[in-house]
Amino acid sequence: MLVLTDNATAIIHAIVDRRDAPDAAGLRIARRPDGADTLAVATVDGPELGDQVLEDRGAVVFIDPEAATMLDDKILDASVDTRGQVEFLLTAQ
Repeated sequence: MLVLTDNATAIIHAIVDRRDAPDAAGLRIARRPDGADTLAVATVDGPELGDQVLEDRGAVVFIDPEAATMLDDKILDASVDTRGQVEFLLTAQ
């Protein structure tokens, strides 16, 4: 299963923890519908049917079934660049 670094959990928690976000909100990782082996990341109000739910230190991540197979042996890290943009990085476990 996907593992989150301390940085990733803190950044995901900060992204999702908005006053207007519902309690079930999280970050969703899904395979892009164009068939490419790339992933899309979005903040959503809750999981879609079939999503795996990963909760780690207050960070909630929903992973679609196709992405789950791609991420099963990965570590997700995150950082904020000098412009304030979030960057996610996947590495092998």
